[in-house]
Amino acid sequence: MRQDSNKLIRNISAVLILTGLANVNLAMADGAEIYNSTCIACHGEDGKGVLPGVPDFTESAGRLSKPMDELFNNVVNGFQSPGSPMAMPAKGGNTSMSNEDVKAVLKYMKQEFSK
Repeated sequence: MRQDSNKLIRNISAVLILTGLANVNLAMADGAEIYNSTCIACHGEDGKGVLPGVPDFTESAGRLSKPMDELFNNVVNGFQSPGSPMAMPAKGGNTSMSNEDVKAVLKYMKQEFSK
């Protein structure tokens, strides 16, 4: 039951993020919570991307192999992958994300998807 409710929350969060209705305060959230509320809509639960042009975070030489300062800059300012039809908005569209939140989600993503 808890897994079903977590999935429902992620799906609702994804819809809110995509529609621009979510601007939740993530100051106390950990990296996994931030990823699941802000990033999962485009990057997917498995980090492989769910939209055309979204990078696959599980590729060993992919986006997550870049230096942390480059990744931080990409998240804070937004980024368009070469060949992608759309760009990631700054902070994944969640303007309430702090620098600490960005660092936490990047740490989570590297731990979760960089194998």
